[in-house]
Amino acid sequence: MSRKICVATGTRAEYGLLYWLMREIQDDSDLTLQILVTGMHLSPEFGSTYKIIEDDGFTISAKVEMLLSSDTPVSVAKSIGVGIMGFADALERLKPDILVVLGDRTEMLAIAQTALILRIPLAHIHGGETTQGAIDEAIRHSITKMSHLHFVAAKEYEKRVIQLGENPEKVFNFGAIGVDNIAKLKLLEREELEESINFKLGNLNFLVTYHPVTLMENNSAQAFDELLIALDNFFSAKIIFTKPNSDPENNIINYKIAQYVSYNKTRAITFNSLGQLRYLSAIKNCDLVIGNSSSGLIEVPFLKKPTINIGDRQKGRLKATSIIDCAEKSKDIIISINKALSFEFQLSLKNVVSPYGQGDVSIKIKNVLKNIQLNNIQLNNIIIKKFYDL
Repeated sequence: MSRKICVATGTRAEYGLLYWLMREIQDDSDLTLQILVTGMHLSPEFGSTYKIIEDDGFTISAKVEMLLSSDTPVSVAKSIGVGIMGFADALERLKPDILVVLGDRTEMLAIAQTALILRIPLAHIHGGETTQGAIDEAIRHSITKMSHLHFVAAKEYEKRVIQLGENPEKVFNFGAIGVDNIAKLKLLEREELEESINFKLGNLNFLVTYHPVTLMENNSAQAFDELLIALDNFFSAKIIFTKPNSDPENNIINYKIAQYVSYNKTRAITFNSLGQLRYLSAIKNCDLVIGNSSSGLIEVPFLKKPTINIGDRQKGRLKATSIIDCAEKSKDIIISINKALSFEFQLSLKNVVSPYGQGDVSIKIKNVLKNIQLNNIQLNNIIIKKFYDL
């Protein structure tokens, strides 16, 4: 029987990162790909993006509804419980040999807890990173402790996972999996992108992706207002907004984006989801990326574009020299944008080197998942972990 590898995904961005790994697993005759879809993928509010997975030629093995119709911290906490109940049934039915999760969202926390109880080996991608302004920080490290195989994006993150007590033999530093998209996808040229999104770019173009800062109480609305004030100082710029994830207070940001676009119809547009091809193509064809998304630190430097990284959401992550950190104040954002557009900074982008590897990550991860020994004795050695002391 072929080995069953189940890949879990809950968001559009996460699926984009996992796409080539899923393709590698699907195309390997010794493996069976299972896809467990949950979270934002199943929500019409966020674009019902499970349809993109199906349109890409994948068969979804299980769908687990868990999002409640609210963005308060209480509703997000409750959704974890709803998810655990659904994941228990789905995983009991699918019986995967290995379950793959990526990142640090609440959906992955719920499924990791479930896999732990069901004794399913868990492979975690993007562990060891720090994001001091978000609850993702604690969730990520918690998933690390529940996982058995670790695929990290940089040497520093490899050391941190081992510092958490994980066996170095089970920690693999292949680089950031998102780099594969840049290497493998043929990105859209300017006119192709304009036609695809039905929006005309200008001489100056910004891509904005901003998420709530989940450890800062009642701060998201005020911080986003500061960003909008800064954008108004660049009245000639065309702006592409991508909406935030389903974190607490996402609704207020969505409302403010919609309001801003309605007042600036000729120069701004918004999307629930661009998908990986259009999102990366937008980075390629825009002058800079503004916000607090991890993509601004990981994918954007590979395309030699500057990132304005606002606030503390990504504090602690490795950063290329193309990243400009700034406070959540309009004055600081304006100064940072001007710096990014300056001749000297633009010239420096030619020499940007990312700390996140050079690609071919998906096939390397697939080969580990395929070849790791899972007979009864080896399975016990994987499931029953010993704390690795430094």
